Amino acid sequence: MIPSTIKTWQMTEPGKLLRTEIPMPELQAGEALVEIKGCGVCHTDLSYFYMGVPTVHKGPLSLGHEISGVVVAGDARVLGKEVIIPAVLPCNKCELCKTGRGNRCLAQKMPGNSMGIYGGFSSHIPVPAEDLCIVGNRGNIPLEHLSVIADAVTTPYQAAIRARLQPGDRVIIVGAAGGVGSFMTQVAKGMGAAAVIGIDINTEKLEFMKGYGADFTIDPRGKSVKEVKELFKGFCKEKGLPSNYGWKIFEVTGTKPGQELAMALLSFTGLLMVVGYGTDETSYMLSKLMAFDAELIGTWGCLPEYYPKVLDMCVDGRIALGPFVETRPMSQIEQVFDEAHHGKLKRRVILTPDF
Repeated sequence: MIPSTIKTWQMTEPGKLLRTEIPMPELQAGEALVEIKGCGVCHTDLSYFYMGVPTVHKGPLSLGHEISGVVVAGDARVLGKEVIIPAVLPCNKCELCKTGRGNRCLAQKMPGNSMGIYGGFSSHIPVPAEDLCIVGNRGNIPLEHLSVIADAVTTPYQAAIRARLQPGDRVIIVGAAGGVGSFMTQVAKGMGAAAVIGIDINTEKLEFMKGYGADFTIDPRGKSVKEVKELFKGFCKEKGLPSNYGWKIFEVTGTKPGQELAMALLSFTGLLMVVGYGTDETSYMLSKLMAFDAELIGTWGCLPEYYPKVLDMCVDGRIALGPFVETRPMSQIEQVFDEAHHGKLKRRVILTPDF
């Protein structure tokens, strides 16, 4: 039986949450109603919560865009299925969608941002059914854990695809121990990178990543760019790898220091993929790109068609979810937001509905 209301934690204004109920909408053709089993807490949610949501919807809003659950009404094709909801849902009609760039569709919808009042920190959510990722075999992975695939894992995968990552490639990840960076590291190794160097200022987490894809790690705190480069060159010399050409760099922190270090490491025929978001401006002599014959590329979201491939990587063990996530009841949302905002969380938190 479908409830008459959606129970939700609604952001009434920046910095304020209210547990409330909103009317259950009438589903439109092609829509599905998903009963939410888990919703990951992303730094995007935190920025919206503390600084406001930059969308046309300015009223009360339920945040949350990393969602897994079960379809309980709507489109017969997915009814009763366990699903992951892509964080960005393309229109599938425009030129960008038709030319393979639907991850940056200008008419895309995002739960907890541009889908009206609906978001993942709720009991249910109505969504377009077309691009839902149906979960078949998930092994022993809890359904709620799969929610982080919707952003934290698929965003790195899209970045790897944009970087044309191939088996045998050499990779540097700046921010390798963070919420997205830890999965970027695993994606790179899982797709066959021959060498993965992880850079991060969290020494404890960075050391942990040696068991999850990082072949060599560097903590840049207290080190000059030259000193970081020397450590990098030392690793390359030890492994018989070139240090001055062909490296693919993924900048995941979105911070000015991280971006500056990533650009400093870019060299001949290299590629720098900008994955992390930040608001600081960073300067760079663009003529270096010409001299290096190098590339600087941005990436956004992930095409829904890639989700099943990422799910397979999680199920077959190339990407581990369990060691990097923890679940908490959704009633702790205010506490979790505060802990995340102040950098107190060691793992990505997935909130499970307990209304």
